[in-house]
This record gives sequence, C-alpha cells and structure tokens, in this order.
Amino acid sequence: MDFSQYEGKVLLIVNTASKCGFTPQYDGLEALYQKYKDRGLVIIGFPCDQFAHQEPGTDAEIAEFCRINHGVTFPLMSKVNVNGKDAHPIFKYLKGETRGLLGSSIKWNFTKFLISRDGSRIKRYAPTATPESFEKDIAALL
Repeated sequence: MDFSQYEGKVLLIVNTASKCGFTPQYDGLEALYQKYKDRGLVIIGFPCDQFAHQEPGTDAEIAEFCRINHGVTFPLMSKVNVNGKDAHPIFKYLKGETRGLLGSSIKWNFTKFLISRDGSRIKRYAPTATPESFEKDIAALL
C-alpha cells in the first residue's frame, strides 16, 4: 500500500476483527467517516487475526461482513499481523511512535491510531475507546 495517496489527509488506522466484542465499533467508525470524509478524514481498517482467532475469514468474507452488517464504506486492507516479526510496516512504525498502557505492542483488536495531516502528531487509543469518545480530537485535526 502506498500511503502517499493519503498525503494531506487525517488518518485513523485501526486493527479490526469481525468476531470481537468491540466489533460494533465499526458502526461508530463508519459514522465518523461519513461525517468527516469530505473534510479530509480517511479511516483505514486492517483486519487482524492475532487475537483469539477473532478474524478467521478471507479478505472477501471480511469485507462482505463489514458492508452488510455495519455499512462500512471506508477502506479495508488485506488481513495483516500487527505484532511480531511479520507485523505490517505501518504498525511497526505506529507502535514505535506511540506507547499503550502496557508498552508499544498492540494488546487487542480495535487499537486506533490518529495521524495528523502532516504526520507529525500521532495519538493512540485503546480498544475500549469508542470512536465517538475521540471525535473532538479528529475535528481538531481537520
């Protein structure tokens, strides 16, 4: 994936899963995307199956589930790892720039990273943080 296509945008990157207790957050993410996409917000979901096998499907099955059950229209990438030696480079970078409660590794699905337009500011949100709880942070960056 070439992230240069998102230059000048505010990015919200999320590791997602379809069979997780936090899966209903897809609704809140989509609501934020619809509200702010015309102002420059891009939400990118990265499905991940590293946590309790909560994202077992294929990329096509995941996309269909998200579209049918949560109306997701924001970009969903192919399934990735977010931890370990095979972690996707974007998550290696984001973890290096931020720390969670228990260090830099990602502890569960729906960890969120908000990145400013110029990439100079990155804020990390725990899986328990609902999309609505940090809407003010998104609006401030836009």
